[in-house]
Amino acid sequence: MLKYSCIIASLAIASLALMGQDAPYGLTGDLSNLYRLSNAKTFSASPENVTGAKGQGGMATKGTGEGPARELGRGWKISPSIVIKPKQTFVLADIDGQGAIQHIWMTPTGTWRYSILRMYWDGEKDPSIEVPVGDFFTMGWGVYAKVQSLAVCVNPGSAFNSYWPMPFRKHAKITMENLDDRDMVVYYQIDYTQTEVPKDAAYFHAQFRRVNPLPYKDVYTILDGVKGKGQYVGTYLAYGVHNDGWWGEGEIKFYLDGDKDFPTINGTGTEDYFCGSYNFENQEKKQYEEFTSPYSGLIQVIKPDGLYKSQQRFGLYRWHIVDPIRFDNDLKVTMQDLGWRSGGRYLPLQDDMSSVAFWYQTEPHTVFPPLPDKDHLEVN
Repeated sequence: MLKYSCIIASLAIASLALMGQDAPYGLTGDLSNLYRLSNAKTFSASPENVTGAKGQGGMATKGTGEGPARELGRGWKISPSIVIKPKQTFVLADIDGQGAIQHIWMTPTGTWRYSILRMYWDGEKDPSIEVPVGDFFTMGWGVYAKVQSLAVCVNPGSAFNSYWPMPFRKHAKITMENLDDRDMVVYYQIDYTQTEVPKDAAYFHAQFRRVNPLPYKDVYTILDGVKGKGQYVGTYLAYGVHNDGWWGEGEIKFYLDGDKDFPTINGTGTEDYFCGSYNFENQEKKQYEEFTSPYSGLIQVIKPDGLYKSQQRFGLYRWHIVDPIRFDNDLKVTMQDLGWRSGGRYLPLQDDMSSVAFWYQTEPHTVFPPLPDKDHLEVN
């Protein structure tokens, strides 16, 4: 009970930290204010109602459920999901007005690295979010793992949930592109509110990067080129190790507002940044120990199987919800890839590193680097 109470208290603090203490209640939605009335209006976009328009849910006459519902008729789960054909893009939500997306649930089939989630705010041409759907929900290796955090939950049956608040002032559009050669099926629901957005509310952004392998003595870049005022709120890292031995000695570095050769914030090691210590090792079992918590986790330790799956792979997240990293003009984030060699010396590694950076900032944002093509997205 005590653990549950602590998580609820953290959730209340998280909403205030992200949206601001004076944000209209319709945007916060934490338990400390749940009893207060609001003029905000609640809507939900889904395959039955892509715009989320009032009184227009369940009106479909065609869809993936029309066969099972043939004896029941309209209103009986006619279109609970969508099918995205190969090389096609589907608009999941198309919303006019101002408000905020508060929750996204979906369960996509197929290869998650080949399904590209994009989000556009207020009619912008270039997306503020461009991430393979698995990586956005901390499942970069395409293998299910349970996640119980404040910002992202992954529940049994590969149910992806995002609770990042995503405000917009004029329009919001969410799309999914299928890069695969096979159809993909997506069940989804996007819950949002229409309400007044505070003047100091920034826009949510997420960017994917991958390098495989990282060149010797290079530093992995999680995020670069950010211009504007904002705050960094999270990192997901899919770490594929190519060497024996420990791989997590690297320091994370946050270069803020004109920092050049040296950063303002400098970490002490990879496992330390993800809120673990000493190799994430269970000292009794002499094994990595997975964990998932409100703000951080080592959610996957994928071990070699003795045949074709020959490399260790790790999935990690860190949410800066109560400790956002604020910047006024620019931001760069890097992570060293570092292990040990003989003689007690550091060894620069050459691993497979994929990441998603999550942050809020003012618009316009700088255009993202091109997303890797299908072959360079592939988990192999």
